[in-house]
Amino acid sequence: MRWALDHKRIPHVRRSLLPGPHVIQAKRLTGDIETTPVLTLDGRAIGDSTRIIAALEEHWPQPALYPEDEAQLQRALGLEEFFDEELGPHLRRAVYYELLPYPELTLPLFTNGQPPLSRLLLRIMFPLLRVGMRRSMNIYEEPAEASREKVVAAMDRLEAEIGPSGYLVGDSFTVADLTAAALFYPIAQPPEFPYPSVAYPPESSREFIDSLAERPGGEWVAEMYQRHR
Repeated sequence: MRWALDHKRIPHVRRSLLPGPHVIQAKRLTGDIETTPVLTLDGRAIGDSTRIIAALEEHWPQPALYPEDEAQLQRALGLEEFFDEELGPHLRRAVYYELLPYPELTLPLFTNGQPPLSRLLLRIMFPLLRVGMRRSMNIYEEPAEASREKVVAAMDRLEAEIGPSGYLVGDSFTVADLTAAALFYPIAQPPEFPYPSVAYPPESSREFIDSLAERPGGEWVAEMYQRHR
């Protein structure tokens, strides 16, 4: 969502929520969504990145993330949904399976933008948070291995969809490119990524990450950040 806001040059204020309590806050704001991001626009809280981008397109249509051509629009929305559903949850599971044993790597991802007291509380509560994340996101060995296979399949799909223009749909950057590149950021580790990331992932994950980063799809992700972030 932040990328869409920045792409459209929309002034905004980002508020970081602590993991765990964020579920309660998101549900309280939206009434039906328990995940972030949540955008408050004209007094209305909008959850789910697809809904958020649709609202941004309605209020700030330029620069557009939706193609004008109806066929291209449907293709872009279909790719957005594919990467949201078939990449996002699986990449998160695969990544956190590797990171959760290492608080020193995981905590900076959660504490960015938090005041000192919140950072201290999160550090104290991390063992409980780790158990909760494993249960709620099914972060165990066999599901994580299956999710790795899903990530590879999503990379295959990405590479198959890149057009002669270098974009997924038509000749310009769309919601499809934004979604795929944003979700694949842990693979490419682009310097333009605006939040803390794990510069040196655990050794157990490096072969997998490097194998994807060196593929044409991994290079494409880095290029999308260079061009548009």
